[in-house]
Amino acid sequence: MRKENQSSMSEFFLLGLPIRPEQQGMFFALFLGMYLTTVLGNLLIILLIRLDSRLHTPMYFFLSHLAFTDVSFSSVTVPKMLVDMHAKYKSIPYAGCISQMYFFIFFTDLDSFLITSMAYDRYVAICHPLHYTTIMREELCALLVAISWILSCASSLSHTLLLSQLSFCAANTISHFFCDLGALLKLSCSDIFLNELVMFTVGVVVITLPFICILVSYGYIGATILKVPSTKGICKALSTCGSHLSVVSLYYGAIFGQYLFPKLSNFIDKDIIVALMYTVVTPMLNPFIYSLRNRDMKEALGKLFSRATFFSQ
Repeated sequence: MRKENQSSMSEFFLLGLPIRPEQQGMFFALFLGMYLTTVLGNLLIILLIRLDSRLHTPMYFFLSHLAFTDVSFSSVTVPKMLVDMHAKYKSIPYAGCISQMYFFIFFTDLDSFLITSMAYDRYVAICHPLHYTTIMREELCALLVAISWILSCASSLSHTLLLSQLSFCAANTISHFFCDLGALLKLSCSDIFLNELVMFTVGVVVITLPFICILVSYGYIGATILKVPSTKGICKALSTCGSHLSVVSLYYGAIFGQYLFPKLSNFIDKDIIVALMYTVVTPMLNPFIYSLRNRDMKEALGKLFSRATFFSQ
């Protein structure tokens, strides 16, 4: 019976964003502009880090991986959302839906681990500056990124394998603009206790524990900053953490907003709002945060523009 139900479920229908028909064009242009800004902005960050030798440091190594993750993260859901905004038949094949869910979870978790690695880098830079180059070796940075990828893959794979065992019977309309795990579980006519248990357990590992590590890191950073007698030293320490703190606030602000403001669902689906923050807003803002708040990035950008101007003459 389970295999029969799974085989008969050849596709899902996405309801998309709760937008009135007369507003489709305006929102399409808005989200397309935001997506293009995300792609170009993050690719520019990767290019700057690759070309400027001054940016070949652990912090920018992690930042380049974060930029790649943001581009991939948005590309998993936004192009399909844009196509569906002008499509009458908003369907997605079963295999495509499962794949989209897998990569959405994968890049969500990868974001969390990379942000945590960057927090550890800032902790070592401020609390142990004399041993920074010894601790944050190239091998350790590569190991942290590799572990982030492996744990993210294991997390998304566990959800995907469990979901593939469920039956979906007749219901195949997803109240979302992409194949979200929570929305898919609501459509299942099987027992989802194990799926929900894994969601909670894995969520603690990939969201809660990294957040605690970030809080501990900045706790030590704050204590170290308070010991610095000069205002100049405090400003310098804060400047190195300001961009990362902004990214952390955006990332975890969306997550905690989903649980701290449940009444928002009376007016609009909070899951859709949170997903838009993840897939559209945060990846778009990250390049601006690291470009406008970071002196090294601004200097590298100016150097690139001056080089381009020289060759164009």
